[in-house]
Amino acid sequence: MTHANLEAARETYRQIAHNISKIMRGQDTATRHLLAALAAGGHVLLEDYPGTGKTTLAKALAKSIDADFKRLQFTPDLLPSDILGVSIFDQRDQQFHFHEGPVFTNILLADEINRASPRTQSALLEAMGEGQVSVEGVRRNLSELFFVIATENPVEFRGTYPLPEAQMDRFAMQFTLGYVSPAEEVAILTAQEHSHPIDDLKPAATLADVIALKRAVETVRMSDELKRYAVDLVAATRTAPGVQLGASPRASIALMKTAQAMALFEGLDFVAPEQLQKLAVPVIAHRVVMEPQARFSGLTARGVVEEILKKTKVPA
Repeated sequence: MTHANLEAARETYRQIAHNISKIMRGQDTATRHLLAALAAGGHVLLEDYPGTGKTTLAKALAKSIDADFKRLQFTPDLLPSDILGVSIFDQRDQQFHFHEGPVFTNILLADEINRASPRTQSALLEAMGEGQVSVEGVRRNLSELFFVIATENPVEFRGTYPLPEAQMDRFAMQFTLGYVSPAEEVAILTAQEHSHPIDDLKPAATLADVIALKRAVETVRMSDELKRYAVDLVAATRTAPGVQLGASPRASIALMKTAQAMALFEGLDFVAPEQLQKLAVPVIAHRVVMEPQARFSGLTARGVVEEILKKTKVPA
């Protein structure tokens, strides 16, 4: 890929990030993580308390790209067919016709995903892992750009179901937004005094621009030494004290691809150790299952990954 193509891809990233910053104040890191997952072909899980802007961030991204966007509110009575679609009998021609569900889109916001039953949550597994769905014995391919942004509230909130390990492993990254500073919160109040600024947000990139960005990310070089470093970080979770289930090879792939995206954003055409270190926690930690006794003693998956980062030798 030529230098001009790479620069065009970076410009696409900058335009989308600038557009989102008009709505999401004080969330530059979260925006970079979100766009890294998008450019890497992964999916994102936003876990935080209600009202911190998870849904707004997803909608700001969707409005920044001239692409199809659908939102699905997960509830305890939601069925898999409500996500994938269903065949309905037409009296006129005496035949069944398939009606596509919300999963047939470019950007899907799965709002409060942990409020639905595990059976319904699992309806997204094939779509997120393979870019296709199987409905009534027929395989149907999804769009070339298919990006899931799922939000969830902490599991101690009433009416929530923990996501199964297989579902968590489908998300390239999981991170929180947190609360902004008082000054930024005042700015948010001022911006929304009369109307929500997201109502006036215009697209900053086309679907073709984003697909070109994804292809540019794939050309960013990563040395064999850094690939081994990424694998060592992930593999260390499998033998770490207090860990019941470590991260899978899917974590190594996600770490490589998101690091390629972050390197591109930072003006590089190769991955450096810094990108892997910045992304290790949001890419790996949510895939690690802690032993009950370790959780009770205060050990967290995030803490395990941070300790692994300190101990693993960085390639020269």
